[in-house]
Amino acid sequence: PAHRIRFVYTPKHCSWLNQVEIWFGILTRRLLKRARFASTDELKQRLLEFIDFFNQTLAKPFRWTYIGKPLMA
Repeated sequence: PAHRIRFVYTPKHCSWLNQVEIWFGILTRRLLKRARFASTDELKQRLLEFIDFFNQTLAKPFRWTYIGKPLMA
Protein backbone atom coordinates (compact mmCIF):
# COMPACT_ATOMS: atom_id res chain seq x y z
CA PRO A 1 0.00 0.00 0.00
CA ALA A 2 2.88 2.41 0.61
CA HIS A 3 4.25 2.00 -2.90
CA ARG A 4 3.24 4.36 -5.68
CA ILE A 5 4.21 2.01 -8.52
CA ARG A 6 1.95 -0.91 -9.36
CA PHE A 7 2.80 -3.54 -11.97
CA VAL A 8 -0.04 -5.09 -13.93
CA TYR A 9 0.71 -7.97 -16.25
CA THR A 10 -1.50 -8.57 -19.27
CA PRO A 11 -1.18 -11.48 -21.66
CA LYS A 12 0.52 -10.56 -24.93
CA HIS A 13 -2.39 -11.84 -27.02
CA CYS A 14 -4.83 -9.31 -25.55
CA SER A 15 -2.58 -6.28 -25.52
CA TRP A 16 -3.56 -3.14 -27.44
CA LEU A 17 0.14 -2.84 -28.25
CA ASN A 18 -0.34 -5.59 -30.84
CA GLN A 19 -2.43 -3.16 -32.89
CA VAL A 20 0.26 -0.48 -32.59
CA GLU A 21 2.93 -2.97 -33.69
CA ILE A 22 0.83 -3.97 -36.70
CA TRP A 23 0.38 -0.31 -37.69
CA PHE A 24 4.10 0.46 -37.45
CA GLY A 25 4.85 -2.67 -39.47
CA ILE A 26 2.56 -1.45 -42.26
CA LEU A 27 4.09 2.02 -42.10
CA THR A 28 7.61 0.60 -42.27
CA ARG A 29 6.90 -1.73 -45.19
CA ARG A 30 4.91 0.71 -47.28
CA LEU A 31 6.63 4.04 -46.64
CA LEU A 32 9.87 3.96 -44.68
CA LYS A 33 11.69 0.94 -46.09
CA ARG A 34 14.43 2.09 -48.50
CA ALA A 35 13.06 5.67 -48.44
CA ARG A 36 15.16 8.83 -48.44
CA PHE A 37 14.03 12.16 -47.10
CA ALA A 38 15.84 15.43 -47.68
CA SER A 39 14.63 16.94 -44.42
CA THR A 40 12.50 16.26 -41.38
CA ASP A 41 9.81 18.49 -42.91
CA GLU A 42 9.67 16.22 -45.95
CA LEU A 43 9.46 13.16 -43.70
CA LYS A 44 6.63 14.76 -41.73
CA GLN A 45 4.77 15.68 -44.94
CA ARG A 46 5.13 12.16 -46.39
CA LEU A 47 4.01 10.58 -43.11
CA LEU A 48 0.89 12.75 -42.95
CA GLU A 49 0.11 12.03 -46.61
CA PHE A 50 0.51 8.29 -46.03
CA ILE A 51 -1.76 8.41 -42.99
CA ASP A 52 -4.45 10.22 -45.00
CA PHE A 53 -4.09 7.73 -47.87
CA PHE A 54 -4.18 4.76 -45.51
CA ASN A 55 -7.25 6.03 -43.66
CA GLN A 56 -9.17 6.65 -46.90
CA THR A 57 -8.27 3.50 -48.82
CA LEU A 58 -6.71 0.75 -46.71
CA ALA A 59 -7.97 1.13 -43.15
CA LYS A 60 -10.08 -1.74 -41.86
CA PRO A 61 -10.37 -3.55 -38.56
CA PHE A 62 -7.57 -6.01 -37.90
CA ARG A 63 -8.68 -9.65 -37.91
CA TRP A 64 -7.50 -11.41 -34.78
CA THR A 65 -6.46 -15.02 -35.19
CA TYR A 66 -6.01 -15.90 -31.53
CA ILE A 67 -8.59 -18.51 -30.62
CA GLY A 68 -8.30 -18.08 -26.91
CA LYS A 69 -7.65 -20.81 -24.42
CA PRO A 70 -9.35 -20.87 -21.05
CA LEU A 71 -7.07 -19.98 -18.18
CA MET A 72 -8.58 -22.63 -15.92
CA ALA A 73 -9.30 -26.15 -17.09
